[in-house]
Amino acid sequence: MYCIGDKVVHPMHGAGIIKDVKKIMLSGVEREYFVVCFIVGNMISDIPVDGCEKIGIRDVISKTEAQSVLDFFRTYDVGDDINWNRRQRENMEKLKSGDIYRVAGVLKELMCREKRKGLSTSERKTLGSARQIILSELIMSEVAGENDIELILDECAAAAAGQS
Repeated sequence: MYCIGDKVVHPMHGAGIIKDVKKIMLSGVEREYFVVCFIVGNMISDIPVDGCEKIGIRDVISKTEAQSVLDFFRTYDVGDDINWNRRQRENMEKLKSGDIYRVAGVLKELMCREKRKGLSTSERKTLGSARQIILSELIMSEVAGENDIELILDECAAAAAGQS
């Protein structure tokens, strides 16, 4: 499956690198865990080796695919307003999917909404998660540097929100 040094994506935490594989004894059962160091947020997490597929762990996208994600972000049309409760529920579902395009859509919609009207506390948290997920994977794909990626995201969202 994966090895030390592999670049992987966790659906809710973003991209990181497997730094180690360790065994942990829980309730008398020894299990193997990947030790993943996520590049945005300086978080380290132990992920059960036998649970990777269920969790949604996947490989980091290629540089070419990352460019497609940026193109998608640029052209993504921000949808109409729905009530915040339904919007938040749908956004969380999209984040948990692990699909970078769905997460990019959430990110652009929340960035635009923040510029237009502001966000609730829960939506601000979702925005932070979406940004971390997208930013980390695009950085690890080596499509551009962190500052350049942030600039692209901010400029696209500002233009979509009518604040060019």
